[in-house]
Amino acid sequence: MTIASAGERPAAVAWGGEPDGAAPGWELETIVAELRLSREVTHNIRHRGRIRQTPSREALTGILDGLSAALFPTHYSGEALEAGAIDGFVGRTLDTALAALVDQVRRDLAFTREGEPGEAERGREAQRIVGTFARRLPDIRGLIVSDLRAAFRGDPAATNLPEILLGYPGMAAIIAYRLAHALHGLGASLLARLISDIAHSRTGIDIHPGAEIGASFFIDHGTGVVIGETAVIGERVRLYQAVTLGARHFPADAEGNLIKAAPRHPIVEDDVVIYAGATVLGRITIGRGSTIGGNVWLTRSVPPGSQVTQAQARNDGKAE
Repeated sequence: MTIASAGERPAAVAWGGEPDGAAPGWELETIVAELRLSREVTHNIRHRGRIRQTPSREALTGILDGLSAALFPTHYSGEALEAGAIDGFVGRTLDTALAALVDQVRRDLAFTREGEPGEAERGREAQRIVGTFARRLPDIRGLIVSDLRAAFRGDPAATNLPEILLGYPGMAAIIAYRLAHALHGLGASLLARLISDIAHSRTGIDIHPGAEIGASFFIDHGTGVVIGETAVIGERVRLYQAVTLGARHFPADAEGNLIKAAPRHPIVEDDVVIYAGATVLGRITIGRGSTIGGNVWLTRSVPPGSQVTQAQARNDGKAE
């Protein structure tokens, strides 16, 4: 195929004729040729200049659902499982989900690994990553159960644990985050971002998989919560809807390019509660046991035990 140079209008290319029902006025052959010029020359965005098979959101959605069902089979399987059948279901479901995950990780590595690893090398590395991830699933489930119990303790409206697993968007977002965070740490960063975005689409909660979040984490209601990549959250932290743990400044290098992954999001210590609509920005620290009131805009650190409202920070008596 000959590609026209930048600025040169491509000639119409015969590619099999107009599709059935196409309007003659569309000039599809010319449009296809112009799109090829944009794709190949004038607006080429291909990663390192090569065509690569991208991860599939559809496949990842199925993998996320399969892993969730393997972790909580009587809640997410959709089947009436007897006690003696649970292990068989978990084994079959994991086998399917993990095999599919290997293929998606292999695709991920084509975008995220330097040095252009070959197909065989990517396949071996994908198997290694997924094997390590699979062995961590019992520990991941333990963390999720701590989050589940924190939700039950923290919400007087919760009547039982199944209600939270099946009906709370915050719980669905946390399950996806725990799985995505593990993959992110193992090097499948593109997959982790896509899993997080699937959860965001489902729940309205946006948690970057690079964030560090301790056990017994609870997001109540949840819509509009945003947690940035370098946020660090301790144990037994509770967030309400529309809370943002974001960046205030974006550090750049001498050429003005943003420095990727620089610490720029808040550190939230253990036993902190942040109420609805609060915006906490920058690499600041919210001290242990503090309470941040609704709609607060906070850009400075506060010591342990602080109570910050729109009117004042009552820990030291000074106006906020």
